[in-house]
Amino acid sequence: MDINITRVERSKLNEMSLENIPFGRYYTDHMLEADYENGEWKNIEIKPYQPLLMEPSTAALHYGQAIFEGIKAYRGKDGNAYIFRPQDNFKRFNISAERMQMPQVPEDIFMEGMRMLIDLDRNWIPENKDHSLYIRPFMFSSDPVIGVKPSDSYKFMIILSPAGPYYNAPIRIYVEEKFVRAAPGGVGYAKAAGNYGASMFATAQAKKLGYDQVLWTDAYEHKYVQEIGTMNVFFIIGDTAITPSLEEGTILNGVTRESAMTILKEMGFKVQEKKISVDDLMDAHKAGILYEVFGTGTAATITQIKELRYKDYVMEFDVDNSKTAPELKKRLTDIREGRAADKHGWMYKI
Repeated sequence: MDINITRVERSKLNEMSLENIPFGRYYTDHMLEADYENGEWKNIEIKPYQPLLMEPSTAALHYGQAIFEGIKAYRGKDGNAYIFRPQDNFKRFNISAERMQMPQVPEDIFMEGMRMLIDLDRNWIPENKDHSLYIRPFMFSSDPVIGVKPSDSYKFMIILSPAGPYYNAPIRIYVEEKFVRAAPGGVGYAKAAGNYGASMFATAQAKKLGYDQVLWTDAYEHKYVQEIGTMNVFFIIGDTAITPSLEEGTILNGVTRESAMTILKEMGFKVQEKKISVDDLMDAHKAGILYEVFGTGTAATITQIKELRYKDYVMEFDVDNSKTAPELKKRLTDIREGRAADKHGWMYKI
């Protein structure tokens, strides 16, 4: 595949430090850009990171045809750069594209373009604890046409951001019982931009009460838990790790979620994907067997939850003495950074 590369004359990295860098605030020197026109992908190039020039009538701004992925690259113990499970993100990206009536992005553009971009900007991969290079592939409709229909043209891009942890400490979660993130038949399983835009009002209300995020419940009864705004969720009840089922198509099939299930089984837990109600959680908490709650996600990695509130019932967790989430995070991190064997073939070497 022919990808034209235009390099920056001087790296921005010369004027900044990657020490304690916040999540999602800074971007590397280069980006990948490709256009879909007349039924084919063209103009594939890597060039200096720069603003986009768009028409005010660009379709994505009006009708929300936009999807994205979140992936991370790490510097291994051997000094090489590795991406964590990018093939899984590539597959999920095109599942989202199909649901949003967008074209499939070919594997060579997605994977080889990503590899070449990271190779060019590999010096931007931080080496600090809990730091990584966040990779953001995204696609949006680019027709300069106001009309409710799928666009004929699209733009696919990848940008890179050196990043620290998304959450710096255990978080507090409010169980949402009024607003809805997704319903069966909707786009909850797709990583569509609109899913996140629609979640912001409820999250803002929770933050006014002192909570960091919301745990969404089902659209019909507000009884069964789904996912947290920025991540999937796990509950350690007795010797079992439970995470909500993907069956209804209302939550994201998280790559970190799937990795966590694999490692939890290796740690000796029974792992169940099933519908679980808030009442089930409260009963387990009252019985003293709901030991831990944590979230999993590319940005969030493994995030401990210290409090879960449903109406006036508050479930608190002793995160300082928790064992499962910290061990799970350690095992994942050791694989990503080359301190443990990658027996599942998750790491993609640059």
